Amino acid sequence: MRPGAPGSRTTRLELFYDLVFVFAFVNVTTVTASQLTPVNLYRCLLVLALLWWSWTGFARLGNAVRADQGVLPLVGFLTVAATFLLVLSVPGAFVDRPGGLHGPLIFAGCYFVIRMAQLAVFAWVERSDPVRRGTLLPRAAVPTTATVLLVVAGTVPAKLADRPYAVGLQLALWTAALLVEYVVGVTLARRWWVVVSAGHWAERHALIVLVALGESIIALGLGPKTGLPLTGPVAVAALLGILVVAMLWWAYFDTLAYALEQALHHARDPDLRRRLSRNVYTFLHLPLVAGTILFALGLKDLLADAASPETPGWGPPLGGFWVAVLFGGVGLYLLSLVACALLVLREVHWPLVITVVVLAVVAPLVAPIPELASLIVLAVLVTVGVVVETFSEDGRRRQVRQLALEEQLAAEADQSHWRQDHL
Repeated sequence: MRPGAPGSRTTRLELFYDLVFVFAFVNVTTVTASQLTPVNLYRCLLVLALLWWSWTGFARLGNAVRADQGVLPLVGFLTVAATFLLVLSVPGAFVDRPGGLHGPLIFAGCYFVIRMAQLAVFAWVERSDPVRRGTLLPRAAVPTTATVLLVVAGTVPAKLADRPYAVGLQLALWTAALLVEYVVGVTLARRWWVVVSAGHWAERHALIVLVALGESIIALGLGPKTGLPLTGPVAVAALLGILVVAMLWWAYFDTLAYALEQALHHARDPDLRRRLSRNVYTFLHLPLVAGTILFALGLKDLLADAASPETPGWGPPLGGFWVAVLFGGVGLYLLSLVACALLVLREVHWPLVITVVVLAVVAPLVAPIPELASLIVLAVLVTVGVVVETFSEDGRRRQVRQLALEEQLAAEADQSHWRQDHL
C-alpha cells in the first residue's frame, strides 16, 4: 500500500466506486417513489445516510492511501461487490420479501463487510503507530454495534408485525444505528484521522454531488418507468427540470466549490483542517445529496402524472405532501450551501437565504395548483435566486475563480514539463 500525498487527486478506481453509488441513488429513489409515504420517506433518508457513511469511508481511504496501487484495487472490488449487493437488497431492507434471500440480513451483512474492509486497510497502514493502533478496537466496535442494531431491526419487528409499535421500533433501531456510526465514529476520528490531501477531499465530495445531480437527470429521462411518452407536458416538465438542475449545479460549482477547496488548502493546522473536512464536507454535503434526491423523487411523480392521458394537460394539483418533497428538496440543497459558506467563508449568502424563505412561503400556496404550474414557479424562483447570488458577490466570484484557474494552469504546466522529460 502506498500512502497518499498532499497533492493527490481522485483516481479512476474511485470513480469506479462512484458508479455503484449512481445505481444506489437511482434504486433508492425508484423504490421510494413507487410507494411514497411519510414512513417510506424517512426510510429513504435512513438508507441514504448509511450509504453516505459508507461512501465517506471510501473517501477517507482514498485520501490516506493511493486507491489504485498495490492490493487496494482488490479491496475496492470486494467492497464494490458488497455495496452493489447491499443496494440490491434495499427494497427488502426493512421488510423481507418472500421468494428470496432475507433482505434485512443481507443489507446488514453487506454493510458490515464494507465497513470492516475499510477499517482493515487502515489497520494495516497504521500498524506501526502505537497510538492509532490502540484506537482500532473501539473503531471496529462502532460498525459492529451498528450492524447488530440493523440485524435486530430486521428480525424483531417482523415478529411483532401485528403490534402497532412494530414500525416505530424498527425505525428507532435504524436511527440508533445511524447515531452510533455518526456520533461515536466522528468522536473517535478526532484522535486519529488526518486529511492528507485537501484537493482530493474536496474533489471527491464535488464528484458525489455531481452523481446526485445526475440522479435528477435520470429521473427526468426515465420517469417512474422506461418508455415515457414524449408529450407536450412531459417536454415542458423535462425542460423545467433541467433548468432547476442546472441552477443547482451553478449554485455549487460556479464559485462555492472552489472557495471551499481553497479554504481547506489554506487550513494548515491539522485540527482546523479536520474540523472543516468533517463539518463542511462529511456533514453538510449529506443534506446537499439528500435535497437532490428529494427533488428527484418529486420529479418522478410529476412526470408520471404529466405522461398519463388520464390527467389534465397541466397535471392534477401537486398536493401538500409532494410540494413539501419537491420544494423542500431544493430548499434543503440551497440551505446547505448557505451553511457551507457561513461556516467556511464567514459570509451570509442572502440571495440564497431569501430564496429558501420564499420557497417555504410559496410552497403551501402552489399546492392546490396544477403540477406543471408548480414546477414553473419553482424553476423561476430558483433561477432568480441563483442569478442574483451570482451578480451580488462584489468581486469575490472573480477572485476565487481566477485563483482556481491559476492553480489549474500551474498544475497543467508542471505535468506538461514532466511529460516532456519522461515520456
